[in-house]
Amino acid sequence: MKKSLIIIAQEGFQDKELEGTRNGLEAAGFSIILASTKKGECRGKFGSVEQAEIALKDVNVSDYDRIAFIGGPGAAVLKDDLQALRIAQETVKAKKPLGAICIAPTILAAAGVLKGKQATGWDDGEGTQIRFLEASGAIFTGESVTKDGLIVTGNGPEAAEEFGRVFAGL
Repeated sequence: MKKSLIIIAQEGFQDKELEGTRNGLEAAGFSIILASTKKGECRGKFGSVEQAEIALKDVNVSDYDRIAFIGGPGAAVLKDDLQALRIAQETVKAKKPLGAICIAPTILAAAGVLKGKQATGWDDGEGTQIRFLEASGAIFTGESVTKDGLIVTGNGPEAAEEFGRVFAGL
């Protein structure tokens, strides 16, 4: 069975984005492994509770067919997490599909994997995330979901189901 790793924040992942991404992947026949900064309980922004089966430091990219980062307020800390950045970089080097939704594309930008790539993402209304993506070399599209090669980005909870389908279909 094909395996997908979904990375969520320990506190404050976006519940609907996780659900939409998981639905798309499961419908396409993927088994799902959840990861976070450490193994154990993770809490969503809207109260859902998930169990991270693996800590980011223990992730071996070669074990998975594709890897996605879920957004939400808690995901902001992951753009400064060396393990999250390593995973994004190794996924691109291994030529495997990489996804990020909401604020999570900033993680990919911080990892340097969006240089010259079209990408979308959530913005705070003040252009903060858009500026960060563009300063990292990304070409911001403003679309709900953007696919550029093996990288798929989504702009937030409303795009979660579409993001999941597009990401699963790569």
